[in-house]
Amino acid sequence: MNLAEWLERSARRDSTAPALFHGSRQVADYAAFRARASALARSLAACGIAPGDRIAIFMKNSPEYLIALYGIWYAGAAAVPINAKLHAKEAAWIVDNSGARLAFVTADPGYALADVSPVRIVDIEDRAFTQMTTGAGKPPVSRRPDDLAWLFYTSGTTGRPKGVEITHAMLAVMSLGYPLDVDPVSPEDAAFYAAPMSHGAGLYAPIHVRMGARHICPDSGGFDAAEVLEAGREQGPLSMFMAPTMVRRLTDEAKHTGADGAGIKTIVYGGGPMYRADIEEAVALLGPRFVQIYGQGECPMAISSLSRAEVADRNHPRWRERLGSVGRAQSATEIAIVDEEGRPLPAGATGEIVVRGAAVMPGYWQNPEATAKTLKDGWLMTGDMGSLDADGYLTLQDRSKDVIISGGSNIYPREIEDVLLTHPDVHECAVVGRPSEEWGEDVVAFVVPHAGKPVDEAALDALCLKEIARFKRPKLYRFVIGLPKNNYGKVLKTELRRMLTEEKP
Repeated sequence: MNLAEWLERSARRDSTAPALFHGSRQVADYAAFRARASALARSLAACGIAPGDRIAIFMKNSPEYLIALYGIWYAGAAAVPINAKLHAKEAAWIVDNSGARLAFVTADPGYALADVSPVRIVDIEDRAFTQMTTGAGKPPVSRRPDDLAWLFYTSGTTGRPKGVEITHAMLAVMSLGYPLDVDPVSPEDAAFYAAPMSHGAGLYAPIHVRMGARHICPDSGGFDAAEVLEAGREQGPLSMFMAPTMVRRLTDEAKHTGADGAGIKTIVYGGGPMYRADIEEAVALLGPRFVQIYGQGECPMAISSLSRAEVADRNHPRWRERLGSVGRAQSATEIAIVDEEGRPLPAGATGEIVVRGAAVMPGYWQNPEATAKTLKDGWLMTGDMGSLDADGYLTLQDRSKDVIISGGSNIYPREIEDVLLTHPDVHECAVVGRPSEEWGEDVVAFVVPHAGKPVDEAALDALCLKEIARFKRPKLYRFVIGLPKNNYGKVLKTELRRMLTEEKP
């Protein structure tokens, strides 16, 4: 089934229901949303776009993003959303690798793409896009469940990004699991797009379209903590996806202004490590509005979830341990922990997390070698290390490449980071290994203090010795004003390790 059918059904059910907003201004009801998307499909067909063709979206968040996305699906084509923060040359590589025949863009960053790629560019603010989305439309082209809907390119921190093939069936399974495993959706709700629509935020659009909810793109076009809090008060109930760094910034803003998060229904967080101290403070300030998910592009948003009740619970005897987990398997997903030989490990043992289910990708785009390494006997090898307890709660340790081996013992940086972040003067931190002739690797902690609050290294040492084994304690602290991050807000530990190797002995 073509996911565009959900827009058709919502428009038939209530054509005048408010659909697309730019800030507080409504730009389309569901009838207009359907009309513009279906007209775009007709225009694409007239341009020679055939079912199965790929079309890039290199845009900042806007209501037109959803019109472009659904127009692509109406036409039976596949969307290639590209993070708007990427350099034009990086975007051009994705366009070329995907074989995209056209790219919808916003002036910034899209115009720079014309200098480095021969692909046809359509600016969504130009009259050409208005003409393409006006007039007679066409119904959604029939699609099989395994047809490509979304070609997602990984962040590529260790090399060229890989194109993850996301099918219509995968998106349907993920979307239908959302009300079961994450949060119910009603027509009165609003999806608020503060995070990039090219990633998790956009993946949650289909279930909100299916339920006839509102879709709000903030005036800023991205994430602004004050704007989020104001929108909650004026346009709630809002639901949104946030990376952990965004939750941290929202908490800081709420603390500074005294806001309580009124009107924010749900914040789904994921995409990186959420430290226990950060989520405890967020819940204390803003209340039970948070749900954690764990997913990868290869199993988008659909591996595990920790419900709002579990995130907010402080009465269960193991609430801290569960809060440090990423929850239990979502409805359509099976999780296991295996050793280096792929053999299942017992409850509590640490190994590689593997998953299988209907939301797992069929493979990487035109990359059979990478596919064979990642999909084995029906299981997705995530590359993440973790453990499952007897109740099915999954706790992430680290990416396998980030594990520190010191004196023959495995040390998981996240465990140390969780401890350091409980110090009131520590704002952010990241732990990596540094080569050591004596131990193999030494533990090094990069620490970002709260503004104007110097951190006592001896106090950090004492804190670590109180909470974790002595051999895990950092041998070295580096105090920095910020941590290097990629365009998705993830800390670049490869860059931290490089900084250490370049230091003079």
